[in-house]
Amino acid sequence: MAPGGEVTRRHRVLLVSYHFPPVGGAGVQRPAKFARYLPEFGWDVSVLQAENPSVPLLDPSLLKELPPETVIERAHTFEPSYAAKQSVSNVGGTASPVGLTSGLRRMLGAAATLALQPDAQVLWLPDALRRGHRLLKRLPHDAIFATAPTYTNLVVGALLAKHAGLPLICDFRDEWDLSSTYWENAPKASFALGIQRRMQRFVLRRSAAIVATTKASTMRIAARATESGARPRAVCIYNGWDAGDFADAARAAPALPRRPNHFRLVYAGTLWNLTSIAPLAEAVERLARATPQLPGRLELVAVGRKTPEQSAQLDRIGVAGVMVERVDYCPHPVALATMLSADALLLLLSDVPGAERVAPAKVFEYLAARRPILAVMPEGEIAELVRESDPGCHYLPNDATGIAEWLRSRLAGWAAAPPGVGEAQIDRFERRSLTGELARLLDDLTRGSTR
Repeated sequence: MAPGGEVTRRHRVLLVSYHFPPVGGAGVQRPAKFARYLPEFGWDVSVLQAENPSVPLLDPSLLKELPPETVIERAHTFEPSYAAKQSVSNVGGTASPVGLTSGLRRMLGAAATLALQPDAQVLWLPDALRRGHRLLKRLPHDAIFATAPTYTNLVVGALLAKHAGLPLICDFRDEWDLSSTYWENAPKASFALGIQRRMQRFVLRRSAAIVATTKASTMRIAARATESGARPRAVCIYNGWDAGDFADAARAAPALPRRPNHFRLVYAGTLWNLTSIAPLAEAVERLARATPQLPGRLELVAVGRKTPEQSAQLDRIGVAGVMVERVDYCPHPVALATMLSADALLLLLSDVPGAERVAPAKVFEYLAARRPILAVMPEGEIAELVRESDPGCHYLPNDATGIAEWLRSRLAGWAAAPPGVGEAQIDRFERRSLTGELARLLDDLTRGSTR
């Protein structure tokens, strides 16, 4: 109630995210948690999401976390199903289920990648704009928050914000430039990259604020904005962990039961060229040559999507004697329960330009799990963070000798209690606390608004 006796209207933000529950996967956690906790800070949430998303995983369990008053607007995408896209992009074998040769599939996949800018989800944009405009007319909103990837989300958010005259916050879970460089299906043609650069400039010029998941990434995107002639407010809001998720995980079973007399090392997340497991493969091979009996004591559980190249690296590890278990997508409580079943957790970042600015989504859940971490990554912000937890946990990707020694020390002494992990200062990375940071940013951007 306002001082004069009038009822004050709660603020409302439109969250633009193609991927949103019941879609599953690590990238959904951040927007879903913001939607869950923002109402506690005075911000009601409307969500604009895809009605028929082309995705590999649905996790309906995530829906129960959303406040019942969350307004959901779903827009149709004209993309083919995920299975159909995989059929076209799969170049193994001689023919797809629809009779296409592998060469023709490559041509079709390359043509689609080149034509659909900034990503395939641009086929969601026409209906997303139509339904977004309708939602903004139906309900008063104070701001728009668009999260990426996919980067079409940012374009949708920028166009809606421009039309409605609302402040736009662009949330970069990954940097646009890095995704364009390292995504396995990213277009490499110069004119396609030029289109993406123009799109990014448009988005940055429209943004009242940008948010990223590391301080270094925030600075990099702010520099991109300056180059584009814009000066949005730049804020780092890390990814995080949720206490409620760990309570759910305590009641769930891991994806696989533990193997007796094995040291369990768990990796959770996508294995691709930015999180290559090749350094571990080389270290295991060195260990096998030096001490042939030790790799057989190791159980490696890899949870999440793997590119074909990374599957080949897992094969290398298996040939060296390690028991390799591959788990595809699973519900979030099961993924967390699998992490909690580990003797140690594997964290990976490749030694490529820009990786030092990346924060793997699972790192904060790793820390909250309070398990030893084997962090194989370049120097950077996240390497410093995990060293606060365990000073001896970090190895550079080219340090196969050091990684092999870490494995040897754990496997040789496995019968003894596994080494403990120091208490990291992780409360500041709890999802509710991080959502409070976003709410304060929204408050600052809309202070004095009369909408």
